[in-house]
Amino acid sequence: MEDAPVFVEFAPESDCDCPGCIHGRRSMAHALPTRLGGHPAAHGARRALVLVAAAGTVLGGQALPATAAAGAGTPPTRPDTRPTGPDGRPAEDGPDTPQGSASPLHGGSGTPAASTYGTITRTEIIERARAWIAARVPYSMSAYWADGYRQDCSGFVSMAWNLSGNEWTGSLDKYADRISKEQLQPGDMLLFHNPANPTNGSHVTIFGGWTDSTRTHYVAYEQARPHARKRATPYAYWSNPDRYLAYRFKGVADAEGPEDAGEVEDPADGTASGKVIGAASAVPRYPGAKAFGPGADNPYVTRLGKALIARGGQRFYQSGPGPRWTEADRRATRAFQLAQGWRGADADGLPGPRTWSYLMKGEGRDIPAAGASTGAHAGSAGPQGAPGFPGRGVFRPGRSHAAIERLGRQLVRKGFGRHYARGPGPVWSESDRRNVEAFQRAQGWRGAAADGYPGPETWRRLFR
Repeated sequence: MEDAPVFVEFAPESDCDCPGCIHGRRSMAHALPTRLGGHPAAHGARRALVLVAAAGTVLGGQALPATAAAGAGTPPTRPDTRPTGPDGRPAEDGPDTPQGSASPLHGGSGTPAASTYGTITRTEIIERARAWIAARVPYSMSAYWADGYRQDCSGFVSMAWNLSGNEWTGSLDKYADRISKEQLQPGDMLLFHNPANPTNGSHVTIFGGWTDSTRTHYVAYEQARPHARKRATPYAYWSNPDRYLAYRFKGVADAEGPEDAGEVEDPADGTASGKVIGAASAVPRYPGAKAFGPGADNPYVTRLGKALIARGGQRFYQSGPGPRWTEADRRATRAFQLAQGWRGADADGLPGPRTWSYLMKGEGRDIPAAGASTGAHAGSAGPQGAPGFPGRGVFRPGRSHAAIERLGRQLVRKGFGRHYARGPGPVWSESDRRNVEAFQRAQGWRGAAADGYPGPETWRRLFR
């Protein structure tokens, strides 16, 4: 009996390394038999049918038992080889972040026009990145979000930098200058492009600031599976760390901006309420006294109001805050000024440069709860006998403060001191941060609410 011929249609392999061709080859692999490089899991059922048919031919039409056919279609168990994070769990992003090719906004077809860019501040870059994170934009190499940017890692950076089109890891460097690790500031990018196979490991993140004084971890804003996120990440990344390069966007307006840190979330009121980690970032410049007071109507008033709410001023606002100056803005500003121990003209409820700087940098003391003392002594007794929260600016890498040691000793008393090799002491360390994170997780908090940096609610629960 003659062997029946086997016919398989496939296109010859292309040597082109552009993302489109690479994606095509990857898709084609799922259509091929395993012996020709196809994906085993995608063709398990087909292999089972082939085996049954072949056996029927050899055995004179007698079919194999059903159990044999079913077993033939079971894909092999693959070990989990993804890189792991500090907690030992697999990093869900891993190197598998395929991306689309360069394209115009809104997913248009045809030959993309060359992308252009304008100037943008570091604050604006981070705020654009946060918008996708807040919306939990799903990861996709082919879908486009409402703003027209592709929902993959390179589309995310194109969006954050406000480019006029979607770039990819092979072209983003054309819009940036190489910098060193020491020069990194929020809004810069960390880029790994694998020219031999762009879909194997290539990835890009927005740098959001250092998480510790040793600069071993940073806050990464990135588009990775399953959706846009912000998280503490080992420098330079979970996998292929030595292949990531630091770049600064050519259009950044404040390349040598002052130091600040990104916002985090503390469960005290569910709002963006604190500062992480003493990272470098841009502080919005004080817009001048004319931006505030009766009759003022501008975005700086909104920014001020949000900062005041984040520092404990929620009770002053029945609505808003908004761009139009109100009595609520004045009262909240005055409460913040009094909390710093300022009096007279320094606590008139109108923000000057120092008030603005404290609010934007997360420095100074928070607005105390209604009826609580507004004394100027940090660490004075607060509600329920707990020491007053000294402010988020105390808990930053390199800072030394008596409240840091007090925090550490209370963590040990509560059973959350296992990360201390020695101490605790008055200088903020990574051990302090990890112990605070363990305490926060014990409260059931996750994500940015359990970043290891104490806010008012963390402090209250720890000392109650």
